[in-house]
Amino acid sequence: MRCRSVLVTGGARSGKSSHAEALVSASGLERVYLATSVAEDGEMRARVARHVEARGPGWETIEEPLDIAGAITTRSAPGTAVLVDCLTLWLSNLMFRDADLPAETDRLAAALQAAGGPVVLVTNEVGSGIVPDNALARRFRDEQGRLNRKIAASVEAVVLVACGLPLVLKPNSLQPEITL
Repeated sequence: MRCRSVLVTGGARSGKSSHAEALVSASGLERVYLATSVAEDGEMRARVARHVEARGPGWETIEEPLDIAGAITTRSAPGTAVLVDCLTLWLSNLMFRDADLPAETDRLAAALQAAGGPVVLVTNEVGSGIVPDNALARRFRDEQGRLNRKIAASVEAVVLVACGLPLVLKPNSLQPEITL
C-alpha cells in the first residue's frame, strides 16, 4: 500500500529507526533525514555518529531540534522523502523550552497534511511501562501519549515495531507491507 505519511513507533532499540530508514530507502526518492537530537555530550555524539554510519551515503541530514513543521514544509516535495527521527526527542526539546505543546503538535499535523512528498516519522511508545516516580517524567509520558495519538490520527499509516518486527496498526487491513 502506498502512503504519503507513516508514523513508526516502538520501544527503545526495537528497530523502529531501521524500519523507517528502510521505508524511505525503498521508495527510490531523494532521502532527507531530519534529526531532532541535540548532541550535548560524548555518549550522544557517539550515538549520532553510529546512526549516520548505519544510514550510509545518499542521505541529506538536516539538524532541527525544534521547528520540524517548518523543515517539513521547506524540504518535502515530489521526488523527496523526509524521515523525522524522532518525535520523542523533539518533544523533550520543546518541553525544556516551555513551548506551547498543543500548538506545536497542531503545526506538525498541518505540515504533514500539506507536505509535498512522503514523510516518515519515528516516535517512542513510552506509556507501556510503570508509572514514573516524578512529576516531570509523568508529564513527559502523558505528553508523548498525546503527541503520538494526534500524529497517528494525522498520518495515513502507523507501524508498531517490536523485537525488530513491524506490525501495521493503520490502516486496518491484512496487507502487511507499507511503501512510499
